[in-house]
Parts: sequence; C-alpha cells; structure tokens
Amino acid sequence: MKKAATRRLLAPVAGRVLALADVQDPVFATATMGPGFAIQPTDGRVVAPVSGRVTVVAATKHAVGLVTASGLEVLVHMGIDTVELNGAPFVCHVQVGDTVQAGEVLAEMDLAALQRAQKLATVIVVVTNGQTVLDDLIVAATDQMVTAKTAVATAVLAVTPVPGAQVVTPTTAASDAKLESESESKSKSKPNSTSKYAALATAIVTNVGGPGNVNSVIHCITRLRFYLKDEHRAQDAVIANLDGVIDVAKAGGQYQVVIGPAVNEVYDAVMAQLGPAFADTTAGTPTATATQAAGAPTETDAPTGWLPRLRHGVSQVIGVMTAAMIPVIGILAGSGILKGILAALTGFHVLTVTSGTYMVLNAVADATFYFLPVVLGFTAAKKLGSDPIVLAIVGAILIYPSLMTAAGHATTAQITFFGVPTHLMSYAASVFPMIVAAWLGVSVERGLKRVIPLYLRSVFVPILEALILSVIVLVVIGPLITMISKGLASGILAIYNFSPALSGLVIGGLYQTMVIFGLHWGIIPIVINDIATNGHSYLNAILSITMVAQGGAVLAVFLKSKNKPLKEISLAAAISAFCGVTEPALYGVNLKYKRVFVVASIASGLGGLLTGLLHVNNYALSGSLIGFPAFITPGVGIGPNFYGYLISHYGTLLIATTLVYLFGFSDKMLPATSATAK
Repeated sequence: MKKAATRRLLAPVAGRVLALADVQDPVFATATMGPGFAIQPTDGRVVAPVSGRVTVVAATKHAVGLVTASGLEVLVHMGIDTVELNGAPFVCHVQVGDTVQAGEVLAEMDLAALQRAQKLATVIVVVTNGQTVLDDLIVAATDQMVTAKTAVATAVLAVTPVPGAQVVTPTTAASDAKLESESESKSKSKPNSTSKYAALATAIVTNVGGPGNVNSVIHCITRLRFYLKDEHRAQDAVIANLDGVIDVAKAGGQYQVVIGPAVNEVYDAVMAQLGPAFADTTAGTPTATATQAAGAPTETDAPTGWLPRLRHGVSQVIGVMTAAMIPVIGILAGSGILKGILAALTGFHVLTVTSGTYMVLNAVADATFYFLPVVLGFTAAKKLGSDPIVLAIVGAILIYPSLMTAAGHATTAQITFFGVPTHLMSYAASVFPMIVAAWLGVSVERGLKRVIPLYLRSVFVPILEALILSVIVLVVIGPLITMISKGLASGILAIYNFSPALSGLVIGGLYQTMVIFGLHWGIIPIVINDIATNGHSYLNAILSITMVAQGGAVLAVFLKSKNKPLKEISLAAAISAFCGVTEPALYGVNLKYKRVFVVASIASGLGGLLTGLLHVNNYALSGSLIGFPAFITPGVGIGPNFYGYLISHYGTLLIATTLVYLFGFSDKMLPATSATAK
C-alpha cells in the first residue's frame, strides 16, 4: 500500500499553541472553515506556514490565503473580529500572485494596538478545502510555547499529489467543498452563478429587515458584517437556513452572516442591491467599532461620578490623540532631528537661512509639521470612523495659504464669516482641533446621509461635511482656543513679573499640557515679541526646559524597557525632543503611559523653577539641548548665562530621567502581549 503523502504546517507566529476548538470564534472553533490550529501570539511578526502562492489578501490586511503545489488552501487569519479595525494594526508584505516560501514574512501585527482596541490577537491557520484534500490534520500538543517556523501540524493528504497537478483556486473548489459539506447537514446547494448570488443577497437583505434597517455593510474573508438599526428585526433562523449561508453570529455591534469563501461574490450582490453608499463603516455604530479601534473604552465601561467621568473622558481624548499620531511618530521624530541639525548649522553659521541648501532641507524637515493637520485628519478619521479623505481636506482648509497669511498678522486675523466675528489662528502642527473635527465628522456625515438622497450623496455629502467641519473649527474651536490661550498667557506673564522662579515652576509644569490642547499659541507671540524688541526672552528659556524634560522621560523609558519596538521609538523620540520637537515623545510614548507624562511634567516644573532662580536668558527662537548657541550672550560670549543654561538644562535632564526611571515607568505597564517582545 502506498504511503500517504504529508505536508508540514509551521507556526506562523511565536506564542502558545491552541486547539481550534479553543478559539473564541464559533465559525473557526467548530471547524466550519476547515481543520486547523491557532496560536496566541507573543510576537507580531507573521510568517507563511506553508510554501505556495498568495491567492487572497484581505482589504483590511487581517488575513492572507495561500495555495500549495499539492492543492492545500491555507488561510492565515490574524485576530478575532479585527476586520473592524480597517487594517490599522496590520502591515502586509505580500500581495496576490506572490510566491512565498514557508517561514517567509507575510505580515506584521501591532499587538499593543489590538489590545487597546480590545481585540484578541489569536492567529488562526485553517485548511479551507480540508474536507476534500485531507485524510487528517495532526496538530502537535496544545498549550506549548513555540517559536515562529516551528512545525506544529502535519497534513495527511487524501490523494498522493501528482507533479504538475492543477492547483485548486479558492473561489472554485474551496467554495464547492465548503458549501457541499454544509449541504450534507442542511440539505443546501451552493450558489454557483451570478443569479444565485443575487437571489441569496435578496434573501439576506430582506431577512435582516430590508434596506431601511441597514446602516452599512462590510465583509471579511468569510462573513458579511451588517450594522443594523434594529437587530431584533432580523430573522436569525431564516437567514441561517438559507442556501449558501453557514451561520449567523452577533458581536461588536455587528450582525454577521457567515458565508465562507464565496463571501466576495455575495457581498458584491448585496452592494448591487443596496448601493455603494452602504459600503462603509461610518453609518455603523461608532461606540462599538471606531471607538474601540481607537483604543477608547466603550460606554458600558464608563464610570459613574463626575470625577471618574472626567478622568474617563480625558483618557478617551488622550487615547484617540495618541492612536491617531502613532502612524506619523517615525517621520515626526526624523523631522525633529533634522530640524535640530539645521538649527545647529545655522547657529554656527555653516548655513544661512537664505541658501538653497537650507531651504530644501528645511522643507523636508518642516513639511510634516506644517501639513500635520492634513495627515492627522486622515489618521484620526480612520480611528474614529469618519471619512479620512474629507477630514484630510478639512486639515488642508485650516492651513490654506490665504488663511494662514491672514492669521499671521494682527490687522488681518480678525474676520467675519457671514457676519459672525471670527479670529483666525495658525493651525500648522496643531493636533487637538483635528481630533475634534474627526470626532464630529462621524455625526455630521451620518446626519447628511439621512437628509440627502442616495443619488446625490457622492457629490454633496463630502463637500458639505468639509464645509461644516471647517467652519466649526474656524468659527468656534479656533476662537475658543485663542481666547483660553490668551487668558493663560496673560496669567503666566503676570506670574513671571511677580516671580521668575514661580513662573518657571508653573510654566515648566503646564506648558507641554498646553501644547497637547493647542493652548500654547498664546505664549509664542510673547516670546517672539520679547526677542524682537528686547533681543532676549526669559520665558523662552523656561519653554526650552520643558522639551528637555520630555526628552529625558522618554530616554528613561529607552534605558529601562526591554521591549525592542518601544526602545526604538523611545530613543528616536528622545533625540527629537533634544532637538526641540517633543511630539514624538508626547504622542509616541509619554501620553500612552500616562504616569511617564505626569512624572516628566513634575521634573519639568522643577527644571523651570531652577531656570527662574538662575535667571537664565534666551537670545534666539531656539531651545532644548541642540539650541545651546541661543544661550550664549551676544557681545559677551560664554559666561554666567551659558553656565546657567548648562546647570538648568542638564540638571532637568538628570531629574527627569532619574524620576521616570525610578518611579514613572516599568515594562509591567505594557500590554502582556508586547511586554515580552525582545
């Protein structure tokens, strides 16, 4: 008797091996999609469990399908219900048509982001055509810890493969095998034509309550995911017994109709009946989807009492801001370092600000900050569930040249919009206004879709949403921020005139918090005016201290953490802060681990107090460690003021680094899945 052919399946990721039955998803756990195994990962790098050709890459990047030369169709599914995250925690390194070898990297998962979104990171491997091509799938002992590329399962082929045999495609044999296996238990027949998919789509839409009960529809590798207005109107039993439907599930505010490998065809048929306006997540349930994706707690987690609610709200805002900033932290850090190098080159007169070399390098260094509202509009919208393109346009409106030019002069900053007095402000490098706009965008878009006819939505919804959101920011949020920041600036100036040391303590402790909410713009003109009229600014010396403190805090995280990705981000963010750009430190590390930011602010306050006591002065619009030439007194050179700079700034660096290292951070604060990454 001929020996049965076998194929090894490798662990796609490092972690703990799970039996398929232990997966917290009924479709996979019951082997509806085919036999397989799962791994609870401790690392985010996902490799190919078999050699073969890539046949499927999910639009949301959470699943990759492979087919081997022997006809095994293998699906690698990353996380449970991660389709809701719109691909944010995933980076795919392959595309359909690529040929990969077993152990080659397919994708990367951000385990910390998945935990913030309250999603299980379980990586599932199933043979989707196992019913027809396998005699057995033997999985190694479960609950063992394995490294990626370790052989954890053996597929026993039903028929010895013949060299050159035709490879089965996912949309034919896999679909046939899956739905035929279902027909044995449900007496079903697989939809095998466009008309049958259309009929199935009609039946599904009718039984979920009709188009009027549907907010929107998305799909993943196996399921249609409806956001319904009223789930009670859906006929669960009827839908579950439709020909071509495997099961019905409900999770995360979604009504899920499990189709199997034919989901693309059924989804297309559903969209043909509902129309393209339903093919998005913005009409769904932000509380259960986009809010979770951003890492914010759901309403069911909201505490009672005004103080806990306040903390809860602040935590949500900070969570959204850090999540929206994460995609640009790397480029911000690099840009900050380049800005610091340019500051040093101009300070030592190696380059002049009018030289072509400086202008090109400055454009490279400054573009990310100048256009940050555009980038942030896109990333924040993806996190919160509004339209990313529209929010990017809103960001562009805020920094439109004529508005920015007008905002830069006191005589033109005060305008009227349809008779409403409006004070323009500079939104370059701003964060908070775009977060508010993205948050409002969910409700504005949903409201516009209710009142604008379907055939007009594609043209009028985006432009009206952009108009409404930009007007809200320009007419309401901007002036409000300006008013508050001017009030704070006046108060700080009064404190400084009363006591430089006391003002150093207050400004040092609060300034970076003001940066987060865009309230620091009231202080910047005071600094500019001081330097322009007096040739120096004591206030800017204190602001410089706050940059060093945030850099020292993130440096402590780099020194203490054993998490490799966090160490890389922390070191780059520290260098950027020492070059005068604190955004990577703030949003990449310190705010994410709130105690780090609090301890850094305390150290910053102490450094500001020291700066005030030493009467450290600043002679140029520059600061932090890279800006040391700005503390050399013109006409005097290196003297008492420069020594005061060294004592205050490096003293603050020592205080911040030591306090955060001892009291502000430990790897226990990291999510369990990422704390072990080395």
